[in-house]
Amino acid sequence: MKIRLGYLGTPNSFLEGSHTMTLKQYQKIEEPLKKLEEIIFNNLKILEKIIEFNYQNKIFFYRISANLFPLKTVQNIDYSLDKFQSICERIGQKIKKYGMRVDIHADHFLILNSRKKEVQDISIKMLNTYQEFFDLLKIAGKVILHIGSKYQSKEEGLKVFEMVFLKLNKCLQEMIVLENDDKTYTVTETLLLCEKLQIPMVLDYHHFLCNHEPKEKINDFLTRILNTWRFTNLNAKMHFSSPKNNKEKRTHHFYIDYHSFLKFINILEKFNIDIDIMLECKGKEESLLKLTRQIKFYKPLKIKNNTIYLLTGTNKPL
Repeated sequence: MKIRLGYLGTPNSFLEGSHTMTLKQYQKIEEPLKKLEEIIFNNLKILEKIIEFNYQNKIFFYRISANLFPLKTVQNIDYSLDKFQSICERIGQKIKKYGMRVDIHADHFLILNSRKKEVQDISIKMLNTYQEFFDLLKIAGKVILHIGSKYQSKEEGLKVFEMVFLKLNKCLQEMIVLENDDKTYTVTETLLLCEKLQIPMVLDYHHFLCNHEPKEKINDFLTRILNTWRFTNLNAKMHFSSPKNNKEKRTHHFYIDYHSFLKFINILEKFNIDIDIMLECKGKEESLLKLTRQIKFYKPLKIKNNTIYLLTGTNKPL
């Protein structure tokens, strides 16, 4: 059993991260479209450097920033990603050459089941942009979403999400992955929707701890969650993070709590299936590399290239 670790965003080791542009900035400068395209090209160059950085540090699971393409959904600001085909193809070639898994987590503005039709339309337009980007990379990428609004009831919110999802083209449907929330939609609700629509589900363990019914135990859901990935050729993906402190339980810590992580691994071990775990912490690659150093001191676990290897049945209980 292999557990591959990943991180998200621009590495803390980098001095420069990706850039954006607000609508107000766009409206104030001369040749705004030219400047916007320069920002996007620079963002892609930084992404290419990150892919190289990950390979050099033997990190093969990575979440790309959702904000590579500023103002893409703004009406009357029209630019094509075709202008960036060359660099995107080069990035995609490196991703495939290095055997790296990448995905995108949509930001909180992407709400498929929004109460506002214009927000739904913008969300679909952004999904199309991600699909266009993955096509240029020539990879079958995934975009992680939350279900979104709950309307007067969560039942109504689920119905609206289903209605909008079923109207999407097949490529967009196959790109979407759903994740449970820390406040609204629980593992139970997210999983039922994923099973109904045949959408893979990301278990966010931190969110589960923040938002579940008292009688619910994570072990009761894991088999079903793992089964939602059977329609793909990908390992099941999960998120793991640690709370900042006892008062700010929903906020992510800079690092991963080593003991809590090992307990979670112990829960997963019985399934004997390869899993990719995205570490959602402020420390990004620093947190990942610190965690792998800590794991090396835990003798029953073998770790190589930031991947944990478990010989099921041989590891001591934690």
